[in-house]
Amino acid sequence: MTSLLYQAYQNHTDLTEPWRSGALQALKYLNLLPQGMSDKFFRRLAAALELISRTSLTYSRPAYGIDRVTVGNREYEVTEEVAFATPFGSLLHFKKENAPEQPRMLLVAPMSGHFATLLRGTVQTLLQDHDVYITDWHNPRDIPLRDGRFGLDDYTEHLITFLDKLGPRAHMVAICQPSVSALAAAAIMSEDNHPSRPATLTLMAGPIDTRIQPTKVNQFAKSKPIKWFETNLINYVPVQCKGAFRQVYPGFVQLTAFVSMNLERHIKQHMDLANHLARGETEKAETIKNFYDEYFAVMDLPAEFYLETVRDVFQEHVLPQGKMTFRGRPVNPTAIKRMGLMTVEGEKDDICSVGQTLAAQELCTGVRAYRRVHHLQAGVGHYGVFSGRRWNNEIYPLLRDFVHVNA
Repeated sequence: MTSLLYQAYQNHTDLTEPWRSGALQALKYLNLLPQGMSDKFFRRLAAALELISRTSLTYSRPAYGIDRVTVGNREYEVTEEVAFATPFGSLLHFKKENAPEQPRMLLVAPMSGHFATLLRGTVQTLLQDHDVYITDWHNPRDIPLRDGRFGLDDYTEHLITFLDKLGPRAHMVAICQPSVSALAAAAIMSEDNHPSRPATLTLMAGPIDTRIQPTKVNQFAKSKPIKWFETNLINYVPVQCKGAFRQVYPGFVQLTAFVSMNLERHIKQHMDLANHLARGETEKAETIKNFYDEYFAVMDLPAEFYLETVRDVFQEHVLPQGKMTFRGRPVNPTAIKRMGLMTVEGEKDDICSVGQTLAAQELCTGVRAYRRVHHLQAGVGHYGVFSGRRWNNEIYPLLRDFVHVNA
């Protein structure tokens, strides 16, 4: 019966939709009242209606919203362009109109419970000095069964295909979970002497070897057999969706787990939101709303990809033990030679602990010492490695210089 949980959730969402849309319509009419009538009662009523209208998740990717970027002392218009696409993902190009030529970069986003837009700030920073492309993964609930499966090998193959589309001397930066596939793709392309193998490979807060200082996330992955994950977490996509009957790890289940870890904080944030709205503190309310608009935009994971990642990366550690394969052939990190390698970790990372990403340096023995860079960023957790002030001011300049030296 666990496999029907997603269907039950979708049915409940559909049944309660009139309440949310009704609250939204009432809020629109309430906002038409003259300003003089917007007393304490009306403001609190408006706040309540807005919270009711927001009591659902969305399964659509939010907009990146990157319209312009400053390069040097000039501002350039940015347009999104799909350079290549498969049913499971797009190679999305942030094209700067009439900008000077810059190093091409593939930013590899995690296939997790959220969309690649979670890296919006990372993209905006990288655009200052690079021609940026991103792996814009599609939601499996929108992908028909006829388009086949998507496992760990398929993810790696997508990276090889995307790099091939970018052409020679591009650079690859992988954030978190896909560091394993990025390293595998680089190794396979190097062994094949592929003309589009990346000039540099940067791995940021990635689980290359989770045997090193295991986090609670790592411990949980090893605490149960893979069959438990399959039985308890995998569901069928509801019949209302294009991807009906595809097996997935549902986004709402992942989000529930994340929220439960900091439940008091999320409750307080929504109480604060209600108070800000009631007091007319628009700017403070918008900050909270913008965060939860992104946080509650959830994406399912293909069952094959999720289960293979748990098994190979977090339970059996196939990459650091030299047992990883791609389409049946061994993945050999020592084949990586004429390539720069940079690893970045956060001192306070409680998802991917210190040493787990650094392990890539020990695996890639073919990379010359002068092409290696490792950076441990003091004072940041997992997300601080690729977003926020420390990323912009301390980590990014190192990455930029590393890429340009090896360009």
